[in-house]
Amino acid sequence: MPFVSKIDRQSDYNLFSSTTPIVIDNGASYFRIGWAGETDPRVVFRNIVQRPRHKTTGETYPIVGDHDPSLMKYFDCTRSGPRSAFDSNVVYQFEIMENILDFGFDKMGAHGVAIDHPILITECVCNPVYSRGKMAELLFETYGVPSIAYGVDAAFSYKYNQQYRVCDKDGLAVCSGFTTTHVIPFIDGEPIYKGCCRTNIGGYHVTDYLKQLLSLKYPHHMARFTWEKVEDLKMEHCYVAADYASEARLFQKGAKEAEEKTRFWQLPWIPPPTEEPPSEEELARKAAIKEKQGQRLREMAEAKRSSRINELENELHGLQFLLKQLEDVAEDEIPAFLKVTGYGSKREVESAHMKVSQSLRKAKGEPKGEQAEIEENNDSTTNERFPLIYVPDEMLTAEQVKEKRKQLFLKTTSEGRQRAKQKRHAEELERERRNQEDKLRRLENPELYLEQLRVKYKDLSEKVEQRKRLKTNGGHTNGNNMSGGVGRGERVNAAHRERMRLLTTAAFDRGKGEDTFGARDDDWELYKLMSKDNDDDDDGPDEDEAELSRISSRLQEVDPTFVPKSDIGSSQQPTEVPKFRPLTKEDFLIAFGVERFRCPEILFHPNWIGIDQAGLDEMAGVSMRRLPSNDEELEERLTSSILITGGSCLYPGLTERLEAGIRMIRPCGSPIKVVKAMDPVLDAWRGAAAYASSSLFSTQTFTKEDYEERGEDWLRRYQLQYSL
Repeated sequence: MPFVSKIDRQSDYNLFSSTTPIVIDNGASYFRIGWAGETDPRVVFRNIVQRPRHKTTGETYPIVGDHDPSLMKYFDCTRSGPRSAFDSNVVYQFEIMENILDFGFDKMGAHGVAIDHPILITECVCNPVYSRGKMAELLFETYGVPSIAYGVDAAFSYKYNQQYRVCDKDGLAVCSGFTTTHVIPFIDGEPIYKGCCRTNIGGYHVTDYLKQLLSLKYPHHMARFTWEKVEDLKMEHCYVAADYASEARLFQKGAKEAEEKTRFWQLPWIPPPTEEPPSEEELARKAAIKEKQGQRLREMAEAKRSSRINELENELHGLQFLLKQLEDVAEDEIPAFLKVTGYGSKREVESAHMKVSQSLRKAKGEPKGEQAEIEENNDSTTNERFPLIYVPDEMLTAEQVKEKRKQLFLKTTSEGRQRAKQKRHAEELERERRNQEDKLRRLENPELYLEQLRVKYKDLSEKVEQRKRLKTNGGHTNGNNMSGGVGRGERVNAAHRERMRLLTTAAFDRGKGEDTFGARDDDWELYKLMSKDNDDDDDGPDEDEAELSRISSRLQEVDPTFVPKSDIGSSQQPTEVPKFRPLTKEDFLIAFGVERFRCPEILFHPNWIGIDQAGLDEMAGVSMRRLPSNDEELEERLTSSILITGGSCLYPGLTERLEAGIRMIRPCGSPIKVVKAMDPVLDAWRGAAAYASSSLFSTQTFTKEDYEERGEDWLRRYQLQYSL
């Protein structure tokens, strides 16, 4: 199966004999594979697998480790995220592990399926026998390896540094990895697994904690905080504080030392273009263009208006000619004569003539008064337009009765519109009259006019408020000068009480016989009386409220200090309108202050992120207490040679902090020495490569026949002898 990756394939695989072991450091974060006896691994990649789908063919391709970003434009990764074969630090997804081994052996240059080299592969401390067995079956059955050996990565790192006298034979190995941290005691160069200790915290948790803090601090830039970028920021800027409390107080006080320790990351930012004010020539040019466009629009509107007037005049002449022709046609021949024109009667032609005349006058822009006179003259011909409304039904046919009802409805609608127009006209005249009177009074005596307006406004406002209170609680209280319950006023106000009285009277007058309400004309008057709302406030603002609004607007015009009562409450607590501020370069500047030492601090206080386990310094004490013998001299030798290794021990200050923490749990005067591995990341693989190059390495391996013959009980007790 093809792989998508940017790692080059090795070409010297066939140059190594079949007795040369292949060394694999199978870490939860990175997979390292190479030849025994060499100083560096040949292939290193992230221990993850992703299965995106090709956008063109639709086929699924496995992507192992660090893929080439330039190739990802051909794949759809939205439905497939990166997956790991590890649960904590134990391999449990062997399908993913098979893809990773396929990729590793392929990049080593292996041809075919069979791998004819012994395999030394690392594992975690006290690896479950299930994981050991599945890994052995995978290597034996799938790849046909001749023999296998398991070893602990922290032990290989300790032994490798022991060769260079960095640490002694007796000591402690503190291995802080990707997801877990182990403490392993060594006596005479061999690990004592009964005294080992593990905490489920590592570099993954530090990165995740930093990612959470940055996302909370800068929520608008969450998309920038990818896992890979946060990992780089962690390794570049984080450190372990010698005293966390005092370090945090420095940043809390904002001391100068805290400012010096703050680091910044500038996100990509493009300044917005600055708009210069236009010159006078530019303004004149734009004004000329605007005037030209306006003139063009006016010409188009005038042309459209002229075309409309011509169409209406032609249509009006045609209707006038048709009406003249109808004068010479008999009444019974009119429908047949009008059949070709599309009209049904002479009345329809007259109505169309009237509408076209009105439209023509409106298009020509004639005064409104002349148009109103025309409408009044047209209204005088109502009887001619609706000739059937005054004819009794007994004298009409069924079709004429239907036509009569239609004419009655049209007449009622027309009269209603005319009354509404007259009412609006009267209101406009009354408003103009009041404005003229107010203007005259204000000119005669401004002070008296203003005082009268204030008094009238006060009286009307109190009247309107009293009516609203009565409408709310019906004029009753609950004994504490408080209004009644919610909804009580809706049942007891004056309008509803009158309705209930009329309904009760009608019910008692009818008795218990047949319900004949509506059979008489008087019932209609009673129904209208019951439907009438005696309280104008139910439908909308009454005359008092309209007058109050008019006086309020007048007061605002003549008195600048006047504030309406409805605006007093809102003026006391003005609503703050959010101000828009353009983004600047500082908005894209990410600052690392307390996050630099707060995130690695969880290695010593895992309970900060909800892991109720011991920290690094406590684990050393727990590990020594688990040893079979309580020998003070042995404990002093162990604390005199503490080696820290693993990818999560690269933080500056970790050595000093761990030494101070162990000194707090040890007796006064105990010798304590904490040293860092020469290369905490690669020493495990280099130690395994040096171990596999020994001539006695073959005595520590087991074959497929050994595994099948001895079974899982033997595999559970299998341990590598690190001192050969």
